Amino acid sequence: MRVSSTLSSFVSRACTTVICWCALSSSVIAAPVLIPAPPSLAATAYVLMDANTGKIILSQNADQRLPPASLTKLMTSYISDYEIAQGNISTDDMVLVSEKAWRTQGSRMFIREGTRVKVEDLLSGIVIQSGNDASVAMAEHIAGSEGAFADLMNQHATQLGMTNSQFQNATGLPAENHYTTANDLAVLARGIIRDYPNHYPLYSEKYFTYNKIRQPNRNKLLWRDSNVDGLKTGHTEEAGYCLVASAKENGMRLISVVMGTRSEESRAQESQKLLAYGFRYYESTDLYQAGEVLNNAQLWAGTQDTLKRGVSEPVSVTIPRGQSKALTVTLDLDKVIQAPVVEGASYGMLNISLGDEVLKQIPVIALESVEPAGLFRRIWHSIMLFFLSLIG
Repeated sequence: MRVSSTLSSFVSRACTTVICWCALSSSVIAAPVLIPAPPSLAATAYVLMDANTGKIILSQNADQRLPPASLTKLMTSYISDYEIAQGNISTDDMVLVSEKAWRTQGSRMFIREGTRVKVEDLLSGIVIQSGNDASVAMAEHIAGSEGAFADLMNQHATQLGMTNSQFQNATGLPAENHYTTANDLAVLARGIIRDYPNHYPLYSEKYFTYNKIRQPNRNKLLWRDSNVDGLKTGHTEEAGYCLVASAKENGMRLISVVMGTRSEESRAQESQKLLAYGFRYYESTDLYQAGEVLNNAQLWAGTQDTLKRGVSEPVSVTIPRGQSKALTVTLDLDKVIQAPVVEGASYGMLNISLGDEVLKQIPVIALESVEPAGLFRRIWHSIMLFFLSLIG
């Protein structure tokens, strides 16, 4: 049996706001929220995502499989960070450079065969210099061979929810069945920012010098917009000019992906259009913290009379700017709860809507475990529940 009820803390405040607005509406007419059409982009595919909520704000051909070029190295660096976090490798490890790594063509860090290079330097060479040689050396250090590393890449892609990606190498050099999508790259960028925040500042570094060769980061937005702090460029003849970027403004972080533009300048300009539009016309609203109590429910046959219910993770939504008053938040709850209760078990649903659009439906869970009461209390509560069921 379930019952709908208005949410406590946040929603009670929201309802107060709505009531006050309605009282004023007879004399004051609210200005409509005006949002222009999205910008037109000269790109094969693009995505704009709110990094906090994962909400896709804008997209075109987001699931079209395309060659990623050096955007592949985002996965190479993600796995490197994972291996460091797991303790499998260290940033101080000295990596022996193979002939294969040394001979790899394209953009290079200029490492030499037979020398040893620190993992920390290889990461800078991958992220900042887009070094194909550094990528192969790192892949061989982690997995023994680039082919085995590609298998790891595909496993990580599956775990991250990248449903339309297939990797054949660590560099992004052209290869059959080596592809991804704009949407999957946004998911990957979000994973990098979320899972390894201590390593993320590397993506904002403008220069890196190795072997007395100083090379700039190819992400032009790092020089043009102080809010931009990552992530990676890519280019091959087949892929065109690509860029995955991220920026943070007034507490809101956006991720933009553009693929298949005509030039270095074009990929920067098209990315700027996406980011500017998102920051100007959308906002990310935090509603609840992880573990926040949303409801104190009556508990039957337990060692206590009430049960705290809430959400397991922070709850945020991305909405058009100025429309927070139109949010509707309700609880659809289990009416009768009997012990024993296991912490984390679901006892209802949190529903968040904007007008007719359902934004999120999130399980409402028990925030505590409760053991069953003694025999007499359990019998007594069973009798009470029986008679309550008779009267509806």
